[in-house]
Amino acid sequence: MGKKRVIKKTEKETLEEREKVEQKLKKEISVKPLPKIKRGKIYITSTYNNTIISLADEKGNVIGWRSAGNIGFRGTKKGTSFAASQVAQALANIANKLKIREVDILVKGIGGGRETALRTLVNQGLEIQSIKDVTPIPHNGCRPRKPRRV
Repeated sequence: MGKKRVIKKTEKETLEEREKVEQKLKKEISVKPLPKIKRGKIYITSTYNNTIISLADEKGNVIGWRSAGNIGFRGTKKGTSFAASQVAQALANIANKLKIREVDILVKGIGGGRETALRTLVNQGLEIQSIKDVTPIPHNGCRPRKPRRV
């Protein structure tokens, strides 16, 4: 197999990456003119590899969304809780721009970003009406694979 080289980033490269993420967050958000919406739904989908948060109106029509990759995180950093907090902050900015104050939050999946995204949304000043976990759970679903014989 040979030796594997571990490539470590210098401080300069790390700072440049962080600056890219901050620039994406500060970038002006363009919002289409929509009818007055006072209440919305926020869907948090958290996996081991990424965190995706979308903002919808009460009927479920998506108004805006953000993901860790969309903001500028790459590779394994997309699955971190820090990335999830940045995604939640970006989505809260969209909600503030649309003047949406009251939200219902629906959380789906198992990942490091679940709790962090929720905390960040609370800290951004959104008035949370309800939090619901909609993670799909199988009730003795698919047949398992046959046992491996060695």
